Amino acid sequence: MAIITLTTDLGLKDNYVASVKGAILKELPEATIVDITHEIPLFDFQKTAFVLKHCYLDFPVGSIHIVGVNSESTMETPHVAIYENGHYFIGADNGIFSLLFNHQPEKIVDLTLTQDVNLIAFPTKDVFVKAACHLAKGGKLEDIGNIKKELTVRTMFSPIFENNILKGMAIYIDHYGNIITNITEPMYKEHGKGRSFSILFRKAEYEINQISKSYSAVVEGERVALFSSTGYIEIAINKANASKLFGINQGDTIRIEFYD
Repeated sequence: MAIITLTTDLGLKDNYVASVKGAILKELPEATIVDITHEIPLFDFQKTAFVLKHCYLDFPVGSIHIVGVNSESTMETPHVAIYENGHYFIGADNGIFSLLFNHQPEKIVDLTLTQDVNLIAFPTKDVFVKAACHLAKGGKLEDIGNIKKELTVRTMFSPIFENNILKGMAIYIDHYGNIITNITEPMYKEHGKGRSFSILFRKAEYEINQISKSYSAVVEGERVALFSSTGYIEIAINKANASKLFGINQGDTIRIEFYD
C-alpha cells in the first residue's frame, strides 16, 4: 500500500488540503495519506526542512513525501522529484531540499509532467500529486523527468566557536514553546571538553548551567536544557512555554560560555 505524506504551508482553514487529498484518492484510491503538517509558516524553508528531516525516516522505505511550500515553478526553481535513503520527495527546487539532506541526493529529476488544467496556481495538487501517484504505482523517476545533477543550495547559519564561546541560534520553536538550537551534542562535547558552562539567552538574567536528561529532571516551571530527539540542544521550561518567557524567537542567538 502506497504511503504519501504531505508537508505544506496551506493551513487548515481553506479547501486546499482537502483538494490535494481528493486528487490523490481520485487517482489512487488505495493510497494511505499522512499529514506531517500543514502549519508551516508561509514560505519558511528552514522549518519545512527541520520538520521533515526529523520524521521521514520513521516512515517505511518507499514512502513518497510531497513538499508543498513555496511550490510555484520558475526558470530558477523547477519542480523536482528526488530519491534518497529509500524515500521519494517531490517539490520545488527552491533550496528546501539542500537544507533537508545537507548533500546531493542519490537521484534527482526535473519534472516534465504536463498539467491537466491551464491554471498553474496550485502545483501541489496539479503536478506533485501526479508525480506521487506515478511513483506509488511503481513508476520510475526517469519516466517523469530529466536527470539533474545538483539541487539549488540554500545555506543555514552554522555555530561558531571562539574565545571559549559556542555561538548558535534558535532554529525551531515547537508547539510547546520549546526552543531547539542548531548546537549538536558532538559540537558541545568537542568544544566543552567536560568544562563548566553557562547557556545564555536573549535576556541576560536567564541562564542554564547543566544538561539534563529529561524535562522532569527539574521542578515544574523551572528552566532546563537537554539533548532532544533531534540531536540538538533544546531549551525548555518544565510544563511551561520557554519561548514566551525568555522572549526567544526563531533566529535569535544562543550562547554557551565554557569556563577553564
